[in-house]
Amino acid sequence: MPEGDVVYRTARRLGRALDGRPLNRSDFRVPRHATADLTGRTVLETASRGKHLLTRVEGGLTVHTHLRMDGAWNVAPAGRRTPGGDLVRLVLANAEWQAVGVRLGMVDLLATDDEHRVVGHLGPDPLGPDWDPQKAARRLLENPGRSIGEALLDQRALAGIGTIYRAETLFLAGISPWRPVGEAGDVERVVELARGLLEANKERPERTTTGDPRPGRGMWVYGRAGRPCLRCGGRIGRGEMGAQPQERLIYWCRRCQPG
Repeated sequence: MPEGDVVYRTARRLGRALDGRPLNRSDFRVPRHATADLTGRTVLETASRGKHLLTRVEGGLTVHTHLRMDGAWNVAPAGRRTPGGDLVRLVLANAEWQAVGVRLGMVDLLATDDEHRVVGHLGPDPLGPDWDPQKAARRLLENPGRSIGEALLDQRALAGIGTIYRAETLFLAGISPWRPVGEAGDVERVVELARGLLEANKERPERTTTGDPRPGRGMWVYGRAGRPCLRCGGRIGRGEMGAQPQERLIYWCRRCQPG
């Protein structure tokens, strides 16, 4: 699933194409909003909130979308032919650009004042103006017996972290993914590490957490199962965390993250 940095870049790309321009096409291809028409309304702002996208339009309305596993927003010059079939869930266009939402996991149209209905449950966003490391740490520690690997994916604690940044953050912190949150030491330091990684990659099309963009060396542990650790030479492990059907892959260094 796209993580906070990818969603942030998507919001920026949508904003450059749509913000400040009136829509001349609005095509909701989801049953719930099939009759909705935003034509003539100006897009005011496009923002990301964790893994969620909020496109606010004139008249106090917000288009809420979520990419989930396979979704994407494709931006192209206006007039381009859109794909057929049921892949396209939403099209928003103006005289210059069109944004085509493909395989979107969520599409909602709601009052801007009601955005809390779709994003109000989220914790602080490391890339957002609401970032509060103390609040994120407190939320993680509300269940001190839960593994820190599972806790970091809880969007109610902090919004935008997925399997890649979980693995890389815990490696840099030297913490085993299975260590209970209450025994993980300085949890505020952990969430600040996560924020630093997201911040460093929010403008990069090719993410790296090591600072080395060469193939096979951009990540410390993620996607490197069975290969030598770039720091200590030990073998990188791979497993699954979480209860079915919500289990997710986890990567870690057996030496650098003991326990």
